[in-house]
Amino acid sequence: MNSRPGEPIPEDDQPAVGDRSVADWLMRHPDFLLRHPEVLAKLNVPHGSGSAVSLIERQVMVLREQLANERGRLNHVVARAREYEVLLQRLHELTLRLILAPDLEHACSALETALRNQFEADAVALKLFPVSAAEHEADPLVRNFIDFIDRDRCLCGPLAPEQTDALFGHLDRVIHSAALVPIRAHEQTGVLAIGSGDPERFSADMATDLLERLGAIAGAKLADLAHREQNQS
Repeated sequence: MNSRPGEPIPEDDQPAVGDRSVADWLMRHPDFLLRHPEVLAKLNVPHGSGSAVSLIERQVMVLREQLANERGRLNHVVARAREYEVLLQRLHELTLRLILAPDLEHACSALETALRNQFEADAVALKLFPVSAAEHEADPLVRNFIDFIDRDRCLCGPLAPEQTDALFGHLDRVIHSAALVPIRAHEQTGVLAIGSGDPERFSADMATDLLERLGAIAGAKLADLAHREQNQS
């Protein structure tokens, strides 16, 4: 296939380059490997030491392994940073929706919609109790989460069946893992539960800083709505 002037030649149409041509070109450009050390790092340069591997060759092999490991770590860090940036953007969008919510019903709807659509939750529940909920252990919901009411950090992992039923009721899909986000809102305390059918979606060792930010934002909005209702009454 013919190519126009200035266009790169397709790889299949490029003429084959023989070893002699490469060797002649390198001899005419002896400083090429100095200007392109990344090429040297990928070359196999044997050293005359019989069947043994020379110290220099062994050092080069070790350096290449270290370089490959560092590149793998860097790629992992970059991928996690991109995921975190996406989650931050979603949290920002949810925050804006909560700010615009005129009442508790709209705020809860905005939370559930965002968590289901953008955060891939299979079930969402917001349960609020009076601040003195510890005095009302007869309530099954309070009894199941009495140890969670005074927590400041999220709790992630599998739930007991009675906790799943108390939070989400009877669902068509089994909830295998969940994130419980503490909520502090005016004279109420509570939990924002995010459930998933994936057992590994929420694990005990996962980072929860974004979830805790979400809980703080939701709590602030609920406190603001409660304050508005008091002023209107």
